[in-house]
Amino acid sequence: MAEPQHTQTPSQAGWIGLVPAVLSLALFAAFASQLPAIAAGDVQRLVWEWVPALGISLSFLLDGLSLTFALLISGIGGMVFLYANTYLAGHPQLTRFMLFLTGFMLAMLGLVLADNLIALFVFWELTTITSYLLIGFGHATENGRRSALQALFVTGAGALALLAGFILLGITAGTFEISALMAQGDTLRAHALYLPILILIIAGTFTKSAQFPFHFWLPNAMAAPTPVSAFLHSATMVKAGVYLMARLYPTLSGTDVWFWTLTIAGAFTALFASVLALRQTDLKQALAYTTLMALGTLTLFLGQSSSYAITGFVTFLVVHSLYKAALFLVVGCIDHATGSRDAETLGGLGRAMPVTAAAAALAALSMAGLPPFLGFIGKELLYAGILAVDAKVLIFSAALIASNVLMFAVAGIVALRPFWGRAHGVPPRAPTEAPLFMLIGPVILGALGLMLGLFPAGLQTTLVDPAVASLLGQETKAKTLTLWHGVNLPLILSGATIAAGVMLYLTHRPARAALVWLDDRTPSFDAGWDRFLKGLKALAAWQTRYLQTGVLRNYIAATLATVLVAIAGTMFARNAWPQMPDISDASWPLIAICLFTCAGAVMTALTSSRIAAMAALGVVGIGVALVFIVFSAPDVAITQLLVETLVVVLVAVALLRLPLLDQNGRDTRPRDAALAIGLGATVTAVILAVLEAPLDRRLTSFFETASWPEAFGRNIVNVILVDFRALDTFGEIAVVVIAALSAYALLRATSPALNTPPRDTPTRQIATPSRAERSNS
Repeated sequence: MAEPQHTQTPSQAGWIGLVPAVLSLALFAAFASQLPAIAAGDVQRLVWEWVPALGISLSFLLDGLSLTFALLISGIGGMVFLYANTYLAGHPQLTRFMLFLTGFMLAMLGLVLADNLIALFVFWELTTITSYLLIGFGHATENGRRSALQALFVTGAGALALLAGFILLGITAGTFEISALMAQGDTLRAHALYLPILILIIAGTFTKSAQFPFHFWLPNAMAAPTPVSAFLHSATMVKAGVYLMARLYPTLSGTDVWFWTLTIAGAFTALFASVLALRQTDLKQALAYTTLMALGTLTLFLGQSSSYAITGFVTFLVVHSLYKAALFLVVGCIDHATGSRDAETLGGLGRAMPVTAAAAALAALSMAGLPPFLGFIGKELLYAGILAVDAKVLIFSAALIASNVLMFAVAGIVALRPFWGRAHGVPPRAPTEAPLFMLIGPVILGALGLMLGLFPAGLQTTLVDPAVASLLGQETKAKTLTLWHGVNLPLILSGATIAAGVMLYLTHRPARAALVWLDDRTPSFDAGWDRFLKGLKALAAWQTRYLQTGVLRNYIAATLATVLVAIAGTMFARNAWPQMPDISDASWPLIAICLFTCAGAVMTALTSSRIAAMAALGVVGIGVALVFIVFSAPDVAITQLLVETLVVVLVAVALLRLPLLDQNGRDTRPRDAALAIGLGATVTAVILAVLEAPLDRRLTSFFETASWPEAFGRNIVNVILVDFRALDTFGEIAVVVIAALSAYALLRATSPALNTPPRDTPTRQIATPSRAERSNS
């Protein structure tokens, strides 16, 4: 479906998008100025204290890996801003769009530069929020809202797992600084928490980078405007998961779990996505699935440990960013000019759009991996890297080759057929060449793929070597980037890939028909998402009907039951039940007080009279006050006695004015008694378990020492309440006052005059107690 067009002409686009474009290119220039220092082996850190008590700082790290990502984000971002300023010219929300896109770019820069796990997570979530706003920019459509919510839900759920993994990793290592974690790889891999940490972090990275089975949200993100798709798929959000796996490579890699998880998931995602890409007729959708293929390939190579594989990872990262951004921008030019993105109807656009066709050809040739483009070098390194692995993963070599064959065919479908193929329909508008600002990006990015392929030495010394050193250590050198390594197995595989890709492109229509037939008979993950949401809503509705009964007694019972299960379950799981205390030396007065208190509790549970229940509960309070007296705390006992007496009187008066609640004949006292006994016994066990542990007197000693010199008080309890925690005490007083005012308002509202129902209205649930009922109470 074509994206909405706007009435304003490109020449009227104005300066709205030029400001963030200048900012982005200025950042690119600033990062580029650090290339000589980083290439020489320098690593730069910038640190601000943030939460020093928790070891959290706002720290940033600039090394080969982070600089590579920062240059791609800021450089491609500048071109996307220029492009969007014309592409969305006349859109009433253009300013809002530019603000969202600028925030997205800055959040991604913060993510790749952060040297603290918690700071990185903050930027990670900022990319989630801003991408949600960008994907749902066309919120007037149901598809836009659904796609944005889907991306937010999937990546947000993974982020929760990621945060748990970060916390475990920081606690295990004793630091949240990533640069410090890099030196603790051997210790962390041998730790008992390594596997939980790895599972949680991989869950977060796989959802962000759309690895199978979390892949379905990424193609749906094409609901965003084309500039967002170009930015999101080439250098930003979807690469965040790949970046994090690379950033933690020195810390977590090198185990069988790491190797097999990343290798299997990456290989399957690459092959699966390539097959799905071939069956697409929408040019943006086809490119979206090829992004999945690239992300799977990058994940596959991060699972390996050879320098060939890591060099291939870094090179393909740059290659993919360049050609993918260029091709998305080209598709946007086609859509902008013709109003269509359908590969089955478009054709013959080369004469009307020669510059766009040239940019598409440059990017597609790099995507197909043809010499002398940088894509050919990247593909050679990928083949050399997978061949350098043990023979037990040869099946993954076949998956990589098959996905590259499919990628070759998709490159022809996207960049060759619309311009030089035969048209099979008439587009909504007559094609014209794209405006200048929309051509700058794809032309420069496509040309870079050719220039860096012809002269790869500069790329290797400035970006590839430092990035590989960031992953493998300064002593490891990257493999040489060159167009000619001689006749070897990777070259033979490249030739076979090209030949098979040409054949597949020539026969892609029958192959697509077969894939559509197969896809119609296989489960759809996107439809599964809809079923999941439907089930989640049904569960919420059932839970609401069950819990939200409108009866306060049930709410209290459910809350206390949850507390009981949580505390008792934890104590059972940890086998933390205490030993029975020795009460043989207990004095008779104390035993009598305990029996007196227990009798009040039993009376409270068994009586059917509200007044009797309140009086019995007052007995419990008086018993507690007597315990304080026995243990020489008369001031606390007096406070307890006064409060207990006042509460009994006030509540008793209030209960006489409250309506009686009909429980439909059900007696809930047995349930309430069982719940009270269980919770009381559990809390008693917790207190006894605490008393069995050694007493930490640090806080006690502080108050004993500081009460008189600092607060001029000898009663430590009073000093704590009035001086050391005066604000807390003031808050408690305010809560009591608010509760009293609320109770007063409630009693006013429940007076007999106000509770008289209208004539002919039956009173089934609430009734006002009669004088006789009050007397009986």
